[in-house]
Amino acid sequence: MTWFKKEKKALETPQEKRVQTEGLWSKCEGCKVILWKKDLDANFQCCPKCGFHFKIGSRARLEMLFDEGEYTEHDARLFSTDPLGFKDTKPYSERLKKAEKQTGLSDALLTGEGRVGGKPLIVCAMEFSFIGGSMGAAVGEKITRAIDRCIAQKLPLVIVSCSGGARMMEGAISLMQMAKISAGLARLDEIRKPFISVLADPTTGGVTASYAMLGDLNIAEPGALIGFAGPRVIEQTIRQKLPEGFQRSEFLLAHGMIDAIVPRKELKGFIARSMNLLGAWENH
Repeated sequence: MTWFKKEKKALETPQEKRVQTEGLWSKCEGCKVILWKKDLDANFQCCPKCGFHFKIGSRARLEMLFDEGEYTEHDARLFSTDPLGFKDTKPYSERLKKAEKQTGLSDALLTGEGRVGGKPLIVCAMEFSFIGGSMGAAVGEKITRAIDRCIAQKLPLVIVSCSGGARMMEGAISLMQMAKISAGLARLDEIRKPFISVLADPTTGGVTASYAMLGDLNIAEPGALIGFAGPRVIEQTIRQKLPEGFQRSEFLLAHGMIDAIVPRKELKGFIARSMNLLGAWENH
């Protein structure tokens, strides 16, 4: 066979090398800088450039606050039902199942008991990823049971709020939780055990109108939105432009609505010192 009749193999093109980058970077909502995910994790989900605080889950919150990240979870399988048979674009029962699957939680609050600075403490942390951290019957019952444990064991309490408010799908039942929890906190006050309220972004609606603002100390993370109605609703109602930074934690501190603003990485130490100052562990 002559050379010009030989079949030539097509040249093989080198395969493209693809590097998996999805999930490795995050864009800061504050300064718009692109951040390496590991740097963000190492800084408690706070931007190392501008200090913007990203939302974190309830489990991460408890691990951050308790010594060695260790705690005992209470009421893990307490969940809301669908008392009204509520349905908007989809049935409420479906929303509950979807939220439980996505978060691994039975409802929008996680209760943990452990040690902070070597001293016993109960912490409730709200989960914004579960239907906007809304407060229904299960959240109210979990917090009330946490208060009862504090009373029985003579322990102080911390609640970290991150919520859109009372859960509309449960109607008046969700609103009843405001009074239920407030009454429980009054009983905790009677035995002179402190309650520290931590307000994360956002803390709004019925949560703000009840237990979130009833702490012996009300402390907030930087830049947190805190209020009852949102700023857009207020502007549309009063037909006036609101001041810059209205309802942010810095605005509330300047107007005497909260006691302190504490960056996330300093929160554990601040809580431990405050509890000592308030005499939380005198019997321990």
